[in-house]
Amino acid sequence: MARRRCTAEQIIGLLRQADVELGKGRKVPEVYKTIGVHEITYYRWRREYGGLKVDQAKRMKELEAENARLKRIVASQALDMTILKEAATPNL
Repeated sequence: MARRRCTAEQIIGLLRQADVELGKGRKVPEVYKTIGVHEITYYRWRREYGGLKVDQAKRMKELEAENARLKRIVASQALDMTILKEAATPNL
């Protein structure tokens, strides 16, 4: 089976469709089969995107990317500081 990537908007749309189906009284296994995802994927999406609106999901992804970028910067600076400390100590 080919793997496809869904955008946050698509995921939220599928989760809303699943909520509608659950509201109609369908069982959870029927619902995730209806929206065309695996059980694990359904629960992972529910955990990550459950209750979010599209704009909130976009903002969350932007913040995650920003956080990753800042972590790389801090790691780089910590490495530079360590190198400078080692260079500054006299060799005995």
